[in-house]
Amino acid sequence: MKCAAFAVMGLLALAGCAAQGEAGAPAPAAVAPPGAGIAAAVNPARIDAALRGFIDKSALVGVSALVFKDDREVYFGAFGLADREARAPMRRDTLVQIYSMTKPVTGVALMQLYEHGLFKLDEPVAKYIPELADVKVFAGFDKDKKPIFETPHRAMTILDLMRHTSGMTTGYSGIDYVEAEMKRLDSANLAHPLDAEARLLGQVPLAYHPGEHWLYSPAADLQALLVERLSGEPFDQYLQRHIFGPLRMIDTGYYVGAERRGRLAAIYDWHDDGSMTRQSDFKAFAFNTQHWPLTPGSFGLVSTLDDYMRFARMLEREGELDGVRILKRETVRLMSTNQLPAEITDRSWLPSKGRMGFGLDFAVRTAQPQGDEAAGTVGEFFWDGAANTLFWVDPVNRITAVLFTQYFPFGKVPLHKAFRDAVYGVAPAP
Repeated sequence: MKCAAFAVMGLLALAGCAAQGEAGAPAPAAVAPPGAGIAAAVNPARIDAALRGFIDKSALVGVSALVFKDDREVYFGAFGLADREARAPMRRDTLVQIYSMTKPVTGVALMQLYEHGLFKLDEPVAKYIPELADVKVFAGFDKDKKPIFETPHRAMTILDLMRHTSGMTTGYSGIDYVEAEMKRLDSANLAHPLDAEARLLGQVPLAYHPGEHWLYSPAADLQALLVERLSGEPFDQYLQRHIFGPLRMIDTGYYVGAERRGRLAAIYDWHDDGSMTRQSDFKAFAFNTQHWPLTPGSFGLVSTLDDYMRFARMLEREGELDGVRILKRETVRLMSTNQLPAEITDRSWLPSKGRMGFGLDFAVRTAQPQGDEAAGTVGEFFWDGAANTLFWVDPVNRITAVLFTQYFPFGKVPLHKAFRDAVYGVAPAP
């Protein structure tokens, strides 16, 4: 996944309403049965071989993974080094930057407030974030090469923010003027708190009319701002009080204090010859080793395998873990149901993930894998991070999986497919 808001270099109504058919919120769909060929049991040796192979071939510096099935741990493995230069091994308690795997956490936070009846999904974003009230859509240039702006065909809704149909963009629209305006205004600068970011985003024209295209964007940052304004709490404090604390996610947050920095994995840059070079500490750790005004909903969290697995297991268990309920069952089902109408055919790079729709801050598998697509099951929901982390929840087979590594750019090593195939027992192609 491309990281929608990797800004370090720029620093540098109750949920039951869904069941009642709230306007603008498609009802949760029944989960489809699993496809043929899915292994009944997870084979740890097969996963070991797949992950260790990347280390043995020097294709990765370090990798770790954790898998639960039927509510119990069935696999843990860690291979290679979290920091090659310091000779620090990849461990279970290694801290990694999860980048866009922050987004599902943000979505859960916002949907807790949805359950309290504080907003509806079909309401205009501008009702709560008036900084976006006058946003326009870029419609090309006139004969004098001056930009043309249109009033949106309809208001941008909160549902648009959560399914990436807002019309906003961060680097993927292919519309040079809009991308240049994003860069010029530097809305995701770490020195900007969320309200300042929103004010700047309100000055950037939309690449498309809301609801017409799937396009990755900083929409989760606006979700974080909604959490602040609806709850009255700073976003980072809200996450701690309502998600991390209750779930006992003791190592998850934005800031990594000095006492934990020895556990923070280095980040590497992949090169065309397959080599990896370590990013400087300033480039890799600038965000998480200082306190910044920006607490983004799109990126920025650091976590461990066990912490993020607790979050994933809560979702697999439909909102509850160890007697603590984070969301209602119907809310999790709503979030993990495809929310993209068939008429939204322009979906940017989402099809590169497979045969997918999109729910509320998750990709949702809508059809069985075909060809050389990675293994998976209809009804699973997941997301990944720019440094090649991954998690998914498979409610049919009751599998949750978390995979950590730390390198850029995304997808240069076929790790995700190899891991998925190993979990599901799919033989690799000859």
